[in-house]
Amino acid sequence: MDDRKIRVLVAKPGLDGHDRGAKIIARALRDAGMEVIYTGLRQTPEMIASAALQEDVDAVGISILSGAHNTLCPRIVNLLRENGMDDTLVLVGGIVPQEDILTLKANGVSEIFLPGTSTEDIVTFIRQNVRSEN
Repeated sequence: MDDRKIRVLVAKPGLDGHDRGAKIIARALRDAGMEVIYTGLRQTPEMIASAALQEDVDAVGISILSGAHNTLCPRIVNLLRENGMDDTLVLVGGIVPQEDILTLKANGVSEIFLPGTSTEDIVTFIRQNVRSEN
């Protein structure tokens, strides 16, 4: 089996300037033994997809509170798929109304974690869903 650590890119798309939650998740993933790349604030979908490709990540975690999830998240998924990253998990965390969850999942988002989700649940989801590349 491959000893390579799971690699996760944590990104903040759009104009949302609040990154406390993203930093908490990044630290929890790192503490769980994953390699975490944090892109910082105000990233475009193109910047996020490019970083994911360059870093060869297994998952992209998108932290979004701005309400622009229905525009930004499908664009990120499409850019990843256009770059051949078909097996890359796309996870969304933040403020997402219940009525938008099914649409986001239909557009390629692997899972959505709402406020109050435990970091252990996120770690477990990633570990169970990242395909090993033996």
